[in-house]
Amino acid sequence: MRTITKDKESWKANVDFVALKLNEDYSVAVKAKALWLLGETGLKYPEEIEPHINDIAGYLENDESELRERSANAIGRIGRADKDLIIDYIDTLMKLKYDKTENVRHAFIWTCENIAANAPELFCEKLDIFYEMITDSHEKLRIEAPEMFRVVGKRNPNCVKPYLEKLEYIAENDENQTVHIHSAGAIRITKKALEEI
Repeated sequence: MRTITKDKESWKANVDFVALKLNEDYSVAVKAKALWLLGETGLKYPEEIEPHINDIAGYLENDESELRERSANAIGRIGRADKDLIIDYIDTLMKLKYDKTENVRHAFIWTCENIAANAPELFCEKLDIFYEMITDSHEKLRIEAPEMFRVVGKRNPNCVKPYLEKLEYIAENDENQTVHIHSAGAIRITKKALEEI
């Protein structure tokens, strides 16, 4: 798989070979690599990944946190290319907001940003989740959460409009400089998009 990973031109032709590495005969490390590769391939060739979506999404509920994280990342990349391929797994994905592992919760935000880049409407009713995550106890999550508002605000600013006042408070008062910057960026992008409507 190392050779395939380095040769992007071979990704499309090797989808089935890589997907076979998701079966129980392989180690966590091999499965994690396969999930990453399938996700990146899915961004370029979503139609080739379609037969394997169920296997990829199955790892969202795996006991191994690394596999939950990689599965989420893969779903995000595939969903960025074609939301219809991952729509059936959105509810399972959303459960990762409660995951006990910080890296998985971080991957959850990043995944949602990827999908929202081309399908912001899937998250309009779910933005409370990301607003709450701005006050998460883990700094990495607090830094990433405002980025969801920037992504959605650029493409569907009316969804973010009700949060602008709350985001302004965070931008002015949060003690973390990066949270401040990301919140201010989300406000700026959303306001600009509103003006253009």
